[in-house]
Amino acid sequence: MVLAPAAPALSTAPVLTVTAVGKSYGARAVLADVSFSVAAGERIALTGPSGSGKTTLLNCLGGVDRPDTGTIALHGERIDALPSDGLARLRRERVGTVFQFFHLLATLTAAENVELPLQLTRVPAPERAARVAAALARVGLTARAAALPSQLSGGEQQRVAIARALVHRPALILADEPTGNLDSANGENILRLLRELTDETQTALVLVTHSEEAAAICHRRIHLRDGRVVA
Repeated sequence: MVLAPAAPALSTAPVLTVTAVGKSYGARAVLADVSFSVAAGERIALTGPSGSGKTTLLNCLGGVDRPDTGTIALHGERIDALPSDGLARLRRERVGTVFQFFHLLATLTAAENVELPLQLTRVPAPERAARVAAALARVGLTARAAALPSQLSGGEQQRVAIARALVHRPALILADEPTGNLDSANGENILRLLRELTDETQTALVLVTHSEEAAAICHRRIHLRDGRVVA
């Protein structure tokens, strides 16, 4: 079962628009004049050496941090200009996140972890149950729905995290080194799953990675050096 109907081609309408974004910490400039856009269903790899500003940019895209200059818009709504409550709403409803270290809640089962975004957006219980079941089925974990994170392998935990990131049908997924804590076989499985699911759901993906294999599933790469887009 898929999470949404497949679409045959990328939409040309931008989901995410980043314009002349800059960010400094004290006297140290971390980002400078960063601009790009991402269409529905498009996968973008953010690459560059350590310290180039990739994680800072991802935090700005997700509203965890705010740029000092420039604008970031999701479907035309400026993330950088939203008040705190509006930013929290946008993150709950329209952004999904996948982390290197999974960030599952240890006391919740796989199904309960996946259900969390739906609870936060007050989806009715019967629909929550159906969407959680569909999401776990799609990542191949129906039989592990009642397992706690400690009872899951690293690859299984990351699949739960991907199901959680997609279950509320976000416009944008932000992934920070999603295969960095996995062996090569599990990493390949996760990359294949991200590629298939973003194709099926037409969700935009921005993926921070040092991995050539991860970058290879993306339609484009944005390479940062010293906080600037160089390629």
